[in-house]
Amino acid sequence: MASGNSFYITTPIFYVNDAPHIGHAYTEVAADVLARWHRQAGDDTWSLTGTDEHGEKILRTATANGTTPKEWADKLVTEAWKPLLATINIKNDDFIRTTDERHETNVQLFLQRLFDAGFVYSGEYEALYCVGCEEFKPQSEIVDGTGPFEGQKVCAIHSKPLELLQEKNYFFRMSDFTDRLLALYEERPEFIQPESARNEVIQFVKQGLSDLSISRSSFDWGVKVPWDDSHVVYVWFDALLNYVTAVGYGQDEEEFARRWPATHIVGKDILRFHAVIWPAMLLAAGLEVPKQVFGHGWLLVGGEKMSKSKLTGIAPTEITDTFGSDAFRYYFMRAIAFGQDGSFSWEDLSARYQSELANGFGNLASRVIAMVTRYFDGVVPAEAERTDAELVIHAEVSAASDLADASMEKLAVHDAIAAIWRIVDELNGYITDQEPWALSKDEANRERLGTVLYTALEGLRALAVLLSPVLPEATARLWTALGAVGALGALEDQPLREAGTWGQLPAGTQVSALEALFPRIEATVN
Repeated sequence: MASGNSFYITTPIFYVNDAPHIGHAYTEVAADVLARWHRQAGDDTWSLTGTDEHGEKILRTATANGTTPKEWADKLVTEAWKPLLATINIKNDDFIRTTDERHETNVQLFLQRLFDAGFVYSGEYEALYCVGCEEFKPQSEIVDGTGPFEGQKVCAIHSKPLELLQEKNYFFRMSDFTDRLLALYEERPEFIQPESARNEVIQFVKQGLSDLSISRSSFDWGVKVPWDDSHVVYVWFDALLNYVTAVGYGQDEEEFARRWPATHIVGKDILRFHAVIWPAMLLAAGLEVPKQVFGHGWLLVGGEKMSKSKLTGIAPTEITDTFGSDAFRYYFMRAIAFGQDGSFSWEDLSARYQSELANGFGNLASRVIAMVTRYFDGVVPAEAERTDAELVIHAEVSAASDLADASMEKLAVHDAIAAIWRIVDELNGYITDQEPWALSKDEANRERLGTVLYTALEGLRALAVLLSPVLPEATARLWTALGAVGALGALEDQPLREAGTWGQLPAGTQVSALEALFPRIEATVN
């Protein structure tokens, strides 16, 4: 049943020039888990991802490869970025490219409206520019070079020399919005999360904002400035607008009103663009600011942020080819507190796969269904008299369901999974304590055996629903094995916020064989 609540969630749009690594996939999975949760909870959900295809970096790379920027972008979207979504099982509603006509046309419309309102002016600009960041760098991100770059100024993020650019550009009067942004952050503390990200942005804005150069005239790969086609729109100004052009801004106002504002999931390295520049742009245009900007932490490998240039990037397929997409999704959402930096290691991934997925959840599902098949010919038994042991399970399922939903509302995906996993642990302990294999030896315990196995089956039903946004493949197989498709309908149609309501799996339902949800992996992965 639809809740009437709108939930529009976005990932950043990724530079096509970069090769997808697990850092990109981490952001995609987080947004996808949240979207699947809200969609199954009945919220009016829309999930957007896409690619950023303009700018000098794309132009230079395409030229170096003997092709046009558009042909280069088409190749990378087809061969790298869209396949990434399939690799990690992303169920996005839309994929926007900044070369889409719907985007380019309405970027020009937005910019023209700002120009007409007096928020854009022309001027001379000279500053150090990082092609990798596609940004004129603030002083805080300019450092002295070392080694081969000694004596030069380099980007603190990319560790590569900066270019001194002097151009006649168009500027956005961002300095007009310093006080309005600080008021926004004060009135809506949830606007930027987590708290560490909020504090960082507030301190940055309190120093005062400078006007922003929003055009380039030294190259032509980008959206043309509508009143001066000798300039193209600054790539970040162009890219940020994808969040509104994708949902109808300028062409379908009814759809735009339905979807906007959005929750943005971004890496903390691009937080300032989303939490400072973007809301200032929207305020200037008279549009509502985003619902929330959430800056998650970095994935670290060997103590460093993953980077293509530093050869620390790990392709998602290096993990999914061995462990599968479900394990990929579970590991990164469970092992890392969402919002904080987290270190990836093959050893931790392998250990969690074996102990939590294979032994914890997978083995629980397999042995419960095997016992129902052995002791009741595969027919779900009726629940008879309940004892305190069953009531504990009932309470745990209900509490875990509520806590998980509350955690997802706060974007605390790791806390939601931890809450759900308490059901796994409680059921494993319950089965160990109740010993259904021992009960099966005496016909006098037949009703008691049925109650124990029904309790375990109903717990698995709740787990299948609650874990489906995280483990879509494994839970679909479990749902089929429980016979729930015929009894209750498709898994994706189950009202997620009612998952903790006890007694939904009807007695008499026929279960079927279940292959291991998470087969054991013996090979050493490194």
